[in-house]
Amino acid sequence: MKVRIGVIGAGRMGAVYVHHLSYSLPEAEAAAIADIHPERCEKLASEYPIGATYADANEMLRRDDIDAVIVASPTNTHSEWVQKAAEAGKHIFCEKPLALNLADCDTAIEAVRAAKVKLQIGFMRRFDAPYAQAKKLIDEGKIGRPVMFKSTGRDPRRTSLEYAKREKSGGLIADMGVHDFDLARWLMGSEVVRVFSEGACLVYPELQDVGDIDNAVVNLKFENGAVGNVDLSRNAVYGYDIRTEILGSEGGLLIGKLQQTALLVMTRNGVTHDTVPYFMQRFADAYAAEIRHFVTCIREDRQPMVTGEDGRAATAIGEAATRSLDEQRPVEVEQ
Repeated sequence: MKVRIGVIGAGRMGAVYVHHLSYSLPEAEAAAIADIHPERCEKLASEYPIGATYADANEMLRRDDIDAVIVASPTNTHSEWVQKAAEAGKHIFCEKPLALNLADCDTAIEAVRAAKVKLQIGFMRRFDAPYAQAKKLIDEGKIGRPVMFKSTGRDPRRTSLEYAKREKSGGLIADMGVHDFDLARWLMGSEVVRVFSEGACLVYPELQDVGDIDNAVVNLKFENGAVGNVDLSRNAVYGYDIRTEILGSEGGLLIGKLQQTALLVMTRNGVTHDTVPYFMQRFADAYAAEIRHFVTCIREDRQPMVTGEDGRAATAIGEAATRSLDEQRPVEVEQ
């Protein structure tokens, strides 16, 4: 029997998940979708085999025939919908982040525990083949003991000013850095205990009007003594740039590249290649893999690889890093 999934949010990420439920996962189906903008639901329903549409997600959650939900609503509503879905007895896949602060993370996690449902956080990079292989090699000891982490996260353009507001997205560091913070603790096998951030508006001065920045660097200190660095930018005009490097006591790993296809154009004017347009193209297979994992966990009654506690830990790092930026000092990460 197929796992029947309701999707909360018919925006960009909701569309990504509906696509994979429709074409990549024969063992599941998009039973319904809800959004406060009904026209978005209707548009997706005209493109994909969606069972029903709702303007109120609460109405969708009352359906007994829906087994699970995907929370792809605006960032600042994630924890609210996780809590409501748990109370309705639904298993939950929540797009990152779980919440914008630790208090809301804890409320959501407690609701999930009380309801005894499954919660998976959308850290899709863990399901990307190169990142997954890197984790396997680290665990096998191929590079010895990891001692340094370095990650680059650069978007090709700035986000909207409305989304850049901290109350909507958490701001540059919390919003963009959450994936890197999750990778840091996952790949290094140690918790981040202290951060120190620097950042500024260097390209888009209008971001200052909404309290955000366009470039930042976050230094990390791990519980086991290792060190790390995350650089974040909203102005990589050359393309989407996601790379991670792990240095170990006996070697290193470099994950990611700028080139999208294995094609070099070589002329008298030089050698050129294409670049990755954006995250939906770079991590297309990973998005399908993480939803497949979620569905498998439901069918086989096992816990997801990426838990609510993982979501909380990444939020804790982002919260501390943002405070460090504001206060211009190192900040301890709440565990």
